[in-house]
Amino acid sequence: MEDFMSNRFELPPEFNIYSALESRDALLSWVSQQLSQSNDPLEVSARDVVEVDGAGLQLLAALSNMEQSWSLVEASPIFAEACSALGFGHWLDKYCSNNHAGKA
Repeated sequence: MEDFMSNRFELPPEFNIYSALESRDALLSWVSQQLSQSNDPLEVSARDVVEVDGAGLQLLAALSNMEQSWSLVEASPIFAEACSALGFGHWLDKYCSNNHAGKA
């Protein structure tokens, strides 16, 4: 899921209620390590996400409440569609740096 040596956090393919606890723990651990190394903006990638629900999006909403700036650098088409369907379209526009194209 994550590479602690990387400046980018890769969300899991199944970013949903079933992976929420594991995803939250990995994300918080990664954020903590990144902040101990630098104050650069964090990058989160959803390029591999093939399933997402409200629980997954709530984790990213919680990240948005932290003081550290971050951006979604890649979003799979499924992730972008789920954001729109679940009312997170405006939020996606704010944090996504590639217009939801799912491109590298």
